Amino acid sequence: MTTPLDELLTLLDLEPLEVNIYRGLNRDIGSSRVFGGQVFAQALVAARRTVDEPREAHSVHGYFILPGDLKAPIVYFVDRLRDGGSFATRRVTAIQHGQAIFNLSASFHRTESGLEHQPVMPEVPPPDELSDELLLIRQMAERIPERYRAVWTQDRPIDVRPVDPVDPFSPDVRAPVRRLWFRARGRMPDALMLHQAVLAYASDYSLLTTALLPHGVSFRAPELQLASLDHALWLHRPFRADEWLLYSIDSPVTFGARGFARGSIFSQAGDLVASVAQEGLMRLRPTGDSLP
Repeated sequence: MTTPLDELLTLLDLEPLEVNIYRGLNRDIGSSRVFGGQVFAQALVAARRTVDEPREAHSVHGYFILPGDLKAPIVYFVDRLRDGGSFATRRVTAIQHGQAIFNLSASFHRTESGLEHQPVMPEVPPPDELSDELLLIRQMAERIPERYRAVWTQDRPIDVRPVDPVDPFSPDVRAPVRRLWFRARGRMPDALMLHQAVLAYASDYSLLTTALLPHGVSFRAPELQLASLDHALWLHRPFRADEWLLYSIDSPVTFGARGFARGSIFSQAGDLVASVAQEGLMRLRPTGDSLP
């Protein structure tokens, strides 16, 4: 029987079309457009496919240009910018309907030893003491608009356990801080590239909505236009995405119809495995207004 994790791994297994050209399919998570984390992760996979030596991603930066169409596949064009002694650099352009919808720059580094330091992981309850977010959402299914209900309550490839759950329909005003545990729902192959890609997919979750918390605005508010503008991911050390990871997110600023959020991702042992940053559009407008 195919599981949601199997479907996600299939989504990340891009179809090669030509040298440096790949095609990916889409998964609907209820956002009416392609999930940004999916495009980000698929572009990272496309870039890694062109790195022949054992080097893994350490720095990945993407810009969202246009909303992705769920009904059309995405084609990824990879430029091999440089293969040096220690680093390899790639640029990826994602295309739909003849237009660029996303571009990504990624750097890959061979394993080296060096100096080490990191912050202490926040003290939070362990994941086994917290509720599965999917169960919490299913408990409020009657509050979900009917056209979204089946998608929002569908089985998911990622198990998310929020430390302090937020009511998505009537959020309280609170500090712009969110912490949650997550892991893939099932055992994954050992290839580090896959674990990096699944983390890249999950890293787009809950970032921008954290910037809404001090304002008590629901991400489903009809007057809100919310969209990722860019996304950056730094991968510090090896990890497994099928083991619990703590995502500690905060938003230091919103201004000029843009919100900024950043996150640190720790292993359950307390190792800082990745850092994330994102800026997004947070535009409030009268209901029914169209874009300029």
